[in-house]
Amino acid sequence: MCSKTAQIRLVSSHPEVYEPCDDSFALVDALLADRVNLLSHRPTICMEVGCGSGYVITSLALMLGNEAPGIHYLATDINPNAVKVTQETLESHGVHAELLTTDIASGLERRLAGCVDIMVVNPPYVPTPEDEVGGEGITSAWAGGENGRSVIDKILAFADTLLSEKGWLYMVTLTANNPSEICLLMRAKGYDAKIVVQRSTEEESLHVIKFWRALDFQGEGKEMVAAEKTIPSRVMESLLSQFPRLPFWKSSNSTL
Repeated sequence: MCSKTAQIRLVSSHPEVYEPCDDSFALVDALLADRVNLLSHRPTICMEVGCGSGYVITSLALMLGNEAPGIHYLATDINPNAVKVTQETLESHGVHAELLTTDIASGLERRLAGCVDIMVVNPPYVPTPEDEVGGEGITSAWAGGENGRSVIDKILAFADTLLSEKGWLYMVTLTANNPSEICLLMRAKGYDAKIVVQRSTEEESLHVIKFWRALDFQGEGKEMVAAEKTIPSRVMESLLSQFPRLPFWKSSNSTL
């Protein structure tokens, strides 16, 4: 019986490429937990932003496998060494994806706008000085700028452009990234959200959040944007602290 995730011993490596770690495993576990929904979703284009070693995109291709034929897999990374390593990892597992060296999805907007059904991202989320963001080599895999949000916020903008009407986004976040605020910002763009996996390690607390386009967005999103512009900061902080209780924050038992 074929494995539904990439085997670590077959994952290629390079000194300047981020190796699979707790966050990678959490993201793959989230996809596995949602596998039945992914299969019934019948995606045609699955994309990973920031593929690193290729562990996640390879695992996604393996877990969907022959039960979801005809899917086009695509992965990007700003680090050319990561693209090379991902290619080697894919080949060692007998699966294929189109690979591109680019910053997030630059240059793909016209081709993929409204076409991506599944997007998976383990972004650079570590809070760092802004001048470390987008650096060469392995630094680009973890340097996230102020609050670890500089790259995350750019990815969210790309996701809103590229995701199809039925598109799902799975993203790893760190507590320091203020995931509640991220979800609130995505709600203003018309997305519902839920935590698929929450995991604490000795060093960090991780959340894998799933986003999808809300059916009840019309009008409500506009009110949310207006609220952000007019509510005093202390009141907004209180609102964000209650964010998981708001109606658009779905429980992990939801079918989506």
